[in-house]
Amino acid sequence: MKNKSKKRNPFWIVNRLGMKLTILSSIIILAADILTFTAAIVVGFLMGGTNNTTQVVGTVVASIIIGMLLSFIIGNTVLKPLSELVKATKKVANGDFNTTLPVGWTEKHTVRELRELIKDFNEMTEELRNTEIFRNDFISNFSHEFKTPLASIRGFARQLCEGDLTPEQQREFSKIILDETEFLSVLSQNTLLLTGLENKDIISDKTLFSLDEQLRDCMIRLEPQWSEKDLEIEMDLDEISFFWNEQLLSHVWNNLFDNAVKFSQSGGKINVSCKENGGVITVSVADSGCGIPEESVPHIFEKFYQADSSHATKGNGLGLPLVKKIVELCGGEIHVESTVGAGTVFTVTLPHS
Repeated sequence: MKNKSKKRNPFWIVNRLGMKLTILSSIIILAADILTFTAAIVVGFLMGGTNNTTQVVGTVVASIIIGMLLSFIIGNTVLKPLSELVKATKKVANGDFNTTLPVGWTEKHTVRELRELIKDFNEMTEELRNTEIFRNDFISNFSHEFKTPLASIRGFARQLCEGDLTPEQQREFSKIILDETEFLSVLSQNTLLLTGLENKDIISDKTLFSLDEQLRDCMIRLEPQWSEKDLEIEMDLDEISFFWNEQLLSHVWNNLFDNAVKFSQSGGKINVSCKENGGVITVSVADSGCGIPEESVPHIFEKFYQADSSHATKGNGLGLPLVKKIVELCGGEIHVESTVGAGTVFTVTLPHS
C-alpha cells in the first residue's frame, strides 16, 4: 500500500534531506561561480578587455544548472534511505515494531555506513517484535498457570467455609489447597529467578565448593518423595571441587532430580553420575520413567511448555528453561535423550574451573 501511494505522488523521488543538500550545494556552486565570473572579468580587464563576457556568463549558468541537477540527483538518491530511516525510527518510537526498511537498489548502493545502519535497524526491529511476542505469550501463559490453581483454591476453600463436610473431606480439601499454594509459590519463585537471569551475563557470589556433596545433598532433600515411590537411587560421583555460585547451581540438580523422581514409576531406578575428564565435568541424571515423546523433546526447554499435555503430573513449565539458563551462564551445555516407556537421560557438561 505504501509503495502505491508513493507512485501516485509526483514528487515521490524528492525527500527533505535531499532537498536541503540540493539547496546547500546550489548556494555553494552559485557562490563559487560568482567568484569565478568576477575573477574572469577582473582578469580580462587587466589584460586589456580581451575576455569574452558572454562566454563566461554561459559557462557560469551551465555550471549552476549542471551542479544543481547533480546535487539534486545525488542528494535524493544517497540520502533517501536516511530520510526513510528517520521516519521508520519515529514509528518504532511510537510502538510500531512491525516497521522494516526495504533494501532496494537505492539502499544497496548508498554509503556503506548507512547501508549497515539500515541492516542493524531491521535486525533491531525484528528483535523487538520477538521480544513483544514473547512478552505477550509470557503474560498469557503465566496468567493461565496462575488462574487455574487460584480457582481450585477458591472452590475448595468455599466448601470448607460452608461446612457440612466429613473429616476425611476436610483433610482432602485442605491438602489440595496446600498443594496448590505450594505450586503457586514455586511458580512465583521460578518466574522471578528466571526473569532475573534473562538479562544477566555476569554471576557474582562465586565460591569453591564440593560438587559431589552438593549432588548428594540435593538428592537427600527429595528422600521423602523417592522413598514413597520405593525408588532405587544409585550415585557414582567423583570428588570434584567447583568454583561458581553454589546456590544457583543447586537449582539445576533440584529440578533434574525432582523430574526424575516425579516421572519414575514405583519401584524404578535413578542413576546419577558425576565425572571429570580433560577439564570437562559431566553430570548425568538417568531415570527409568515414562520417557518424553519424540516430538516434545525439542520443546522441553521452552518456557511454560509441558510434554504431559494432560497435566497428570503437576508442573509449571519453568523448571527446565531455568536449568538451561543457569547451565549456559555457567558456560556449560545440557542435552537430553529419551525413549517413551524406557526413561530419560539428562547430561550436563560444565567447564572445570
